[in-house]
Amino acid sequence: MTRNVVVTGYGVISPIGADAASFRDGLSKGRCGIATDAFSIEELSITLPGGKAPDIAERIDGLGPALKRADRVSQMATLAADEAIAHAGLEIDDETAMRTACIIGSGIGGQGSFDRAYYDMLKKDRRPHPLTVLRVIPNAPASHVSIRHGLRGPSFAIASACASATHSIGVCADIIRGGSADVGVAGAAEAVLTYGALEAWNAMRILADETCRPFSKNRNGLAIGEGAGILVLEEEERAKARGANILARLAGFGMNADGKDMINPSMEGAANCMKMALSGVRIDDPSTVYINAHGTGTFLNDPTETKAIRETFGAGADQLVVSSTKSMHGHLLGAAGGVEAVAAISTLESGIIPPTINLDEPDPDCDLNYAPNEAIERRIDVAVSNSFAFGGMNAVAVFEKA
Repeated sequence: MTRNVVVTGYGVISPIGADAASFRDGLSKGRCGIATDAFSIEELSITLPGGKAPDIAERIDGLGPALKRADRVSQMATLAADEAIAHAGLEIDDETAMRTACIIGSGIGGQGSFDRAYYDMLKKDRRPHPLTVLRVIPNAPASHVSIRHGLRGPSFAIASACASATHSIGVCADIIRGGSADVGVAGAAEAVLTYGALEAWNAMRILADETCRPFSKNRNGLAIGEGAGILVLEEEERAKARGANILARLAGFGMNADGKDMINPSMEGAANCMKMALSGVRIDDPSTVYINAHGTGTFLNDPTETKAIRETFGAGADQLVVSSTKSMHGHLLGAAGGVEAVAAISTLESGIIPPTINLDEPDPDCDLNYAPNEAIERRIDVAVSNSFAFGGMNAVAVFEKA
């Protein structure tokens, strides 16, 4: 018997909203969370700090000492997971706990705690905090969520740079389809707005100096953001049996590798990944398809992704709508695919396609409908979420209207 996987809940923390409702509102209104005054950059060589998520200290205070001592990446993952589980109306008894997977990734892990440890050693001549190792390990977010909710199914982290969240969602769905779990809490978190991380990114010369302008001719780089995006996945018949509100069906998932270069994206790799994800999905009308693009705003990614979409959809590419929500919340690195999956599912629910803001100069090499600067209202039946990472790691999730 085929075990289909559906989405019954989601949670978000992002630069444009401290929860899913405010995130969705920000998307529909084209709100920009990328700010030049996100935090002090006096000691840095960058001009754009990026997208900082709202302060969460008060919300964490009530969750116990372990989370209060955790790195910000684990704190954001936990708050997003709490929201997703509540949104799903999921009651976790002993039987459910044994059958619930927790796959939460991160591109880097506890970067803030790394920075603090090095600062303490090199600037203050003192030993790192004794919990530093537990704060920085990439599986810390998954561990904190599984401990908080008593989840005892498969639990681990996936670290595949900017594809971490989408890989986590797809692998979790495969675990459910394979029968090793009935429920999954999946996604990723990232918290890299630190001096060390931002200087490292700036050394690559790919950070925007003013704001992020995906697909625009005058784009000049990406803007780093922070946040978390978590989904609750369930085996479809189980979700129906408990009367859950099914938000979307995970209709397809693809993952592959370019096998070519650490930095330069491959059109063939991205197109093959999209084709893999869409292989079992019926599309009668391309105008009812929305693609949440990887859309980083870099010189290489945007035209390459455009060509990959055209290679995948052929003549139908001119009818679908593509947008990059990174123009609003920045590039959340490992967490990007989780937050953008919520954006894709939200579009299925509302029929409101989020815009690509800051797109003020058309690029002849980026010639699709990117919903420039204004949201579009349209019936959407299929939503595609693209994640193409450094190292040539590609992951694509496809959601259908329930």
